[in-house]
Amino acid sequence: MTDTAQTQREHLNRQTGRRPTSTKLTPLGALKPFLAPYRWTILLAGAALVVAAGATLVLPAAVRGVIDHGFSQEDAANIRRYFLALIAVVGILGAASATRFYLVSWIGERIVADVRAKVFSHVLSLSPRFFETTRTGEVLSRLTADTTLVQTVIGSSASFALRNLVMAVGSLVMMGITSPKLTALCLIGVPLVVGLILLFGRRVRKLSREAQDLIAETTAYAGEAINAVQTVQAFTHEDTDRASFSAAVEASFGAAIRRTKMRAVMTALVIFMVGTGIVVVLWIGASDVLAGRMTGGTLSQFILYAVFLATGMGAVSETWGDVQRASGATERLMEIITTEPEVKAPAAPLLLPKPVRGSIAFEGVSFRYPSRPEHAALTSVGFSIAPGEAVALVGPSGAGKSTVFQLLLRFFDPQEGCIRFDGVDIAQVEPSELRRYIALVAQDPAIFSGTIAENIRYGRPGASDVEVRDAAIAAAADEFIRDLPDGYESRLGERGVTLSGGQRQRLAIARAILRDAPLLLLDEATSALDAENERLVQQGLANLMHGRTTIVIAHRLATIQRLKRIVVMEQGHIIAEGSHAELVSRGGLYARLASLQFDEARALAS
Repeated sequence: MTDTAQTQREHLNRQTGRRPTSTKLTPLGALKPFLAPYRWTILLAGAALVVAAGATLVLPAAVRGVIDHGFSQEDAANIRRYFLALIAVVGILGAASATRFYLVSWIGERIVADVRAKVFSHVLSLSPRFFETTRTGEVLSRLTADTTLVQTVIGSSASFALRNLVMAVGSLVMMGITSPKLTALCLIGVPLVVGLILLFGRRVRKLSREAQDLIAETTAYAGEAINAVQTVQAFTHEDTDRASFSAAVEASFGAAIRRTKMRAVMTALVIFMVGTGIVVVLWIGASDVLAGRMTGGTLSQFILYAVFLATGMGAVSETWGDVQRASGATERLMEIITTEPEVKAPAAPLLLPKPVRGSIAFEGVSFRYPSRPEHAALTSVGFSIAPGEAVALVGPSGAGKSTVFQLLLRFFDPQEGCIRFDGVDIAQVEPSELRRYIALVAQDPAIFSGTIAENIRYGRPGASDVEVRDAAIAAAADEFIRDLPDGYESRLGERGVTLSGGQRQRLAIARAILRDAPLLLLDEATSALDAENERLVQQGLANLMHGRTTIVIAHRLATIQRLKRIVVMEQGHIIAEGSHAELVSRGGLYARLASLQFDEARALAS
């Protein structure tokens, strides 16, 4: 392994917390639950495989009959029977092979679809901690490249290998029946061939895993650069990123070539050893025919079985590498599926009292992010919010404001203290049940590549078109939406790149309005709006906030002056609470922030 490949491999292992790679095929056993629902289809495919192999094994016996009896004057009348038998065998072989191919291909496609769905479903349930240490490109590589390897083996290579294995075993048995002497000579080299396959196979599997890991690293790097392409171009970082990506591609190519070389060497050795053995055996067989100890038909039959054996062993040696690769891919997929979310539903989850009112209470909450255990994001934080009350969180960056939202949504659990929603400890509530009653407007809202209506309806999938439009009107988004060529059916680019920042934020606000949840979390929801639209959206938010518990993270203090209660945070602590006027009159951090912002605003106005 080159230094570059080794370095990238070590980096990827650290990144995903990967356990040591197994050198066996045991990871493939993890596919059993996916195969179990289709056991009857698998059995039918196995039956078709056995019939096809049996028909193939009958052919040499039929050929023997043609050679030994079909060309003699005494049996000339029977030649038609021999050839009709051959045609019947070929017909059975064709039908059984087609059935096997269809069923095995169906199983492969079905299993890979189930595996992909299972992995994606599980990824969506994982806690943010997982995504702090695993890049999106790595996950996507496993969802695509690794599942494709599994599909190749289940839907093709495994069937091909089993067919050839059955053919090889059947041929060996028929060789023993045809000529025990020549078969014994052939068996001398079989243990050596099998040993070579197993020895090289382990090495191929290790190299396959290395290649797959480096492909994932390459995919992850490309995904990061493409998702931030405007930043890449703005900082003229194209050449550096091209060089880094090329290095990653070359490392991946090198690993793939090492794997291919190993497979090529294994295939060459197996074919040479099997072929040489067959030639020697045939040499002895030809001598027996000349000496009258064996008929020409018998030798022909033995030759065909020997060819089937050699072909089967060679095919098994080739597909063995695919099986090894699929084993590595399965191992990588199972690493995701077996990853446990750190935030789990309790064994006996509690239900929130109905109707849900939205009261919030932090009781001595302390929290450190798993990726930064040395830094306390919150320390002994305690406050309560009454149902329908609107509270603002202010403070410098890193004060812990966003952490309050992270904990309320139960993306993380605090190390100390508890958080109560309507008097119930949220650690005792199923996360999805809790989040159903929370609406979030993030500072950088997520916009998806569907239509505008679909993006708004994300807040409540069953909402009608009228409800979607009403939400857009309340968020001051209806006017710009109607100006688009297809209105609410206008399709958006990935991450909403076709919209301005203010338009994306208004869509996110409309989504939250449509959700109609008792707890509303606003993370600087109007930061990207101009003065006119901010006024319109503030009115929409005022209507939305009426009767709902609302927590607002604000950096622009002008947007929260009207709120009766403002909580000031610094370095994970609550240092002050009160109205805008009260906090300004007391001096301290809030007064300094207000002075800076309002003095700057007056200076700009003048």
